[in-house]
Amino acid sequence: MLFVIHCIDAADGTPRRMENYPAHKAHLERTADFGVEIVFSGPLVKDDGESPIGSMLVIEAPNRAAVEAYHKADPFYAAKVWQSINIHA
Repeated sequence: MLFVIHCIDAADGTPRRMENYPAHKAHLERTADFGVEIVFSGPLVKDDGESPIGSMLVIEAPNRAAVEAYHKADPFYAAKVWQSINIHA
């Protein structure tokens, strides 16, 4: 089943995003540990095409619980980069 994770950064999230980016990228490679697969993912940006404002991932997973476990293990989650998070099948 496919799930979309849509996250909008906190107003003060950019410094935490940059600080935790290497760990976040490494986490994206650990999908097998959670039984999920990333179909595609990337940053959401302002209309300037460069300034990050959030993240979006499309995940193939057996259920919502697997998606939530993977997402909550993301260093961006722990660093509170995101102000809002929505997960939908």
